[in-house]
Amino acid sequence: MNGFSTPVSYTEVFSLIIFASLVTEGYQNLTTTSQLHCILNDNGAACCYGITVGVLAFLQCLLFLGFDVFDTSITAHKFKYAILVLDVTFSIIWTCLWFVGFCFLANQWNRSTNHYLLGTSAARASIAFAILSVPCWVYLAYRALKNLWAEPPVPYKRTLDEGSVALTTLSSSTTTSLPNNMGYPENVGVTSYPSTPVPHRLTLMNTDD
Repeated sequence: MNGFSTPVSYTEVFSLIIFASLVTEGYQNLTTTSQLHCILNDNGAACCYGITVGVLAFLQCLLFLGFDVFDTSITAHKFKYAILVLDVTFSIIWTCLWFVGFCFLANQWNRSTNHYLLGTSAARASIAFAILSVPCWVYLAYRALKNLWAEPPVPYKRTLDEGSVALTTLSSSTTTSLPNNMGYPENVGVTSYPSTPVPHRLTLMNTDD
C-alpha cells in the first residue's frame, strides 16, 4: 500500500471522469423524439458498463486510499497481508475490466449511426480515459505484488491435533531409543520373591517293589 497515493489518485480521477461523463451526457434524445438513448450506438449496455465499472473503481480507490492513510495504525500482520492480497487481486481485475471496457466502448462508438447534438465529448472522454486507466492499474498491480513479496509471510501455527500427534510420536520414539547405559540394573524396583523348588515327578512315585 505504501507509495500508492499518486497512482491511486490518477485512477480515481479517471474513473470519476468516465462515469460522470456518461451519466451527464451519455444519454441523449433525437430531435424527432424525446426518448433518451445511449450515445454509444444506442446500446444501453455500453453506457451501463462504463458507469458501473467507473463507480466501482472510484469506490475501491477511496477504500484503498483510506488504508494508505491508516497504514501506520494497522499493527496486525495478518490484516496487512490480506490487504496486500486484495490490492493485487483488484488491480489485476480492474486492468482487465478497463481494457475490455475500452474495446467495447470504442467499438460501439465507431458503429454509431445516429448523430446527437450533445454527447460527443462525453463518449470520447470515456473512451480515452478508459485506455489511460489500463497502464495505471497495471502499475498498481506491479507495486502491490512487489510489496506482497517484500512482506514476510504469515507465521504458521500448529493446531492442537498436530501438536499432540508430534508429542506422542516424540515420546514413543524417545522411550524406545533410550539405551540403558546409565549403570542402573535392569529390574530396578521389581521385588523378587523366593521360589519353592518343585520336586520332580518321578520322586513322587512309590517304589515299594
